[in-house]
This record gives sequence, C-alpha cells and structure tokens, in this order.
Amino acid sequence: MALDPVIAALQSALAAAPDNHAVRAHLAQLLLDDGRAAEAMTEASAVLAAEPDHVGALRTAAEAASASGEEARATAYRRLADALDPSGTDVGGAHPGPRAATESVPSRPGPPEPARPEPARPEPGGDGFALAMPDTADELLDEWSGTDALSEPEVGTLGPAGVTLADVGGLGEVKKRLELSFLTPMRNPALRAQFGKSLRGGLMLWGPPGCGKTFIARALAGELGATFYEVGLSDVLDMYIGSSERNLRSIFDAARRNRPCLLFFDEIDALGQKRSQLRHSGAMRGVVNQMLSELDGATTDNEGLFVLAASNHPWDVDSALLRPGRFDRSVLVLPPDLPAREAILRFHLRGRPTGQLDLGKLAKATEGFSGADLALVCEQATEAAMEESMGCGEVRPITHRQLVDAVSSVRPSIGEWVETARNYALYGNDSGAYDELASWLKRRRR
Repeated sequence: MALDPVIAALQSALAAAPDNHAVRAHLAQLLLDDGRAAEAMTEASAVLAAEPDHVGALRTAAEAASASGEEARATAYRRLADALDPSGTDVGGAHPGPRAATESVPSRPGPPEPARPEPARPEPGGDGFALAMPDTADELLDEWSGTDALSEPEVGTLGPAGVTLADVGGLGEVKKRLELSFLTPMRNPALRAQFGKSLRGGLMLWGPPGCGKTFIARALAGELGATFYEVGLSDVLDMYIGSSERNLRSIFDAARRNRPCLLFFDEIDALGQKRSQLRHSGAMRGVVNQMLSELDGATTDNEGLFVLAASNHPWDVDSALLRPGRFDRSVLVLPPDLPAREAILRFHLRGRPTGQLDLGKLAKATEGFSGADLALVCEQATEAAMEESMGCGEVRPITHRQLVDAVSSVRPSIGEWVETARNYALYGNDSGAYDELASWLKRRRR
C-alpha cells in the first residue's frame, strides 16, 4: 500500500505528458514491485512500442511476463535485453536488472548501509597486476583512442530489433521453419561445429501484402540478438549509372562490419527482377549482378551475416537469386490464422480506452483479413469512439459494436494478389515451388 500514492502521482503525470517514457518505465517497475504484473506489462509494452531498445522496459517486461506465467515471452525479453546490455546494467532504463527470487521491496526506506572499503587495486608491474576500469571520461577516451568507431551505414536503417518471435501471434508453421533454418544453429554452437553448419544464409519471405513479413524479419533479428539492417528500394536505386551498384556494395560492407547482423531487403522482386525482363535496362541488370556477387562472390565473407528478403511476387525474382547458397530457402507467410488475428487486434488496441470486447468473436469474423486490414479495423473503430467522445465532451471507450461496424466496412485487401497467385499455382508450378500455395488455395475454397 505504501507504493499506491507514488503510483497515483506517476499516473497523473503521465496523463498530462503521455510521451514521457522515462516516467512510464519507472511506473511499470513500481507496478511490478506492487505485485500488479499485468499493469506493469501494459506500461512496459507502451514504452517498447516507442523505444524498442529501452533496456529497463525490456527487463521489467521480462519479469512481468514471468510473473504471469509466460516464460517463453520472458526469456525472449531477457535475451534481447542482455544483447543490448551484456553487462546487465541498465543504461537509461528504470530497472537495473532482474531481482533475485528472495529479494523483497521494503515498505519504507531503511538506514543507509555503511560504506564498504574499496579493495586495493594492484599496481601495474606487480605480480597481481589486473586491468583497471577507467575512473574518468578522459581515461575512457584515452583507452578508446585506438579503437574503431561504430560503423554507421550510409544508406538504410540500422539498429536493434526491439521485438522477438514471442511478439508474433500465431503463425506456428512459419516460426517452426525459422527455428530450423536460423535459430537452432545459432543457439547450439557445439552441434553447429560438429555438423559443419555455417552461420550464414539467405531466406525469402513471400506471400500477400500486409501479412507481417517485415515484422517477422525484425522479430527474427531480435531472437538472434543480431542488429537489424532494413533496406528499401529507394536506398539502393540511383539515377546515375553505377551508383546503385555502389550503394549495394556499401550496404553489404556496413552489414559485415556490424556482425552479427540481419540484413533485410524489402520488395526483392523489384531489386532482383528476372534479367530476361530487363533486356532494355542495363542499369537494373547491373544491380542484379551486384546482388549475386555480394551474396556468394569469391571475395566475400558473409559468416555471421543473415540475409532476408521479402516479396509479394516471388515469380518475378531472378532464378539465379534463388539457387543454393543465395536465397535458397523460402517461407510462405499467409494471412494470419485465428490466434494471430486475435493477437493482432489486441496489439493494436493496447493502451486505448476500450469497453467489454469479444476479440475471439471478432477474429472469427475476419477470416481472410491481412494484418494491415486488422490494423485499419482498429483505426476506424478508434475514430468512431473519438468522434463520440468529442460530441459528448468526455472520453468514451471503444465498443464492440464500433469494431463490428468497422469489420463490415473494411474489405480484405489480398483479393487481387490471390487471383494472380492462383494462376502461378495452377499453370506455373512445374518445379513444385508453389505447392504450399496451391494447398492453401484449395483449403480456402472450402
């Protein structure tokens, strides 16, 4: 009960300044200390949505998940926090690290502990010489003067992933494939060495638009504890001849300097289009050739570099990019299944005022919706609730009826893609590359 006034004061402060993430992270930790794990997870998740690399919020979320019995999610948050802060000291967060199981929170501050004498530091040149930590900023700068600075990319976005596969709802088959392709070798170095499995690889995520391919790639980077380097079409292509190839080389060089790194190319069908379709575009043929060279050229070393790509139209990707050693594995990311749709709805409604909702019933009513369609449903219901609130002068929560109305007004956006994909599954599947797609289309008709 002693924490209640402090918690109430912090909640009042956040009502006036909802973007104060430092205060929200501190509130999350106090809620956890007070035994309110669910509320702590809500506040920590709100911080992570804005600052995915907030170590304090990650550690608080890990403890909250563990207290709620979600050990897989707790492990994922801890792994990501340890990757960002291997020393276990929180840099900029409200929580210095996981508490021991026997530690309790005092109801009031106790007397200060007596200062412990600092152990004598061995003198340089003595028998017990040990490397001392620098005491001042000047000493630290002197120590770092001979080291290389962090390699920042010239193009694209490089940084921590901020999410893990525990944050991806449903899609069990996709997670299983990713576990076998990337995660198992990474987590078992002895087994990897025994079987000679290399820490390199390429994988293409493909499927209808808006179904979470980019989010899955980011979550995989978080699961690996690797830096996430996202590259788009505009980051590579340039109007001047030869500049696109130089951009691509610079991207791979930056990824190699920051290993372990997950390099993600979105819309790979635009960058790696079939060269047979580029007879009159020598510049784009050069981009495809440069991509092939970077993936497995004679002078390239991609150990510790994981290259992922996403495409809505894999039939347009040059076949040379899909041969073994390049993007030799592919995973079909289909529209979210029932558990995934419910998780997506809950994700997009978190932190918003809501009434009594039956998300399971809404998930059943949204068969065939993509993740982007479900996000639009939540946005339209939110707009309806805001309009009602402005009309009456007080906050009205989002109701189940408003969500149902939004579902009825949003049409699934994958219809055109499905019709195109059906043609390739029926008439262009001699190699069996689209067997999984054909099976899904057959089940969809029932």
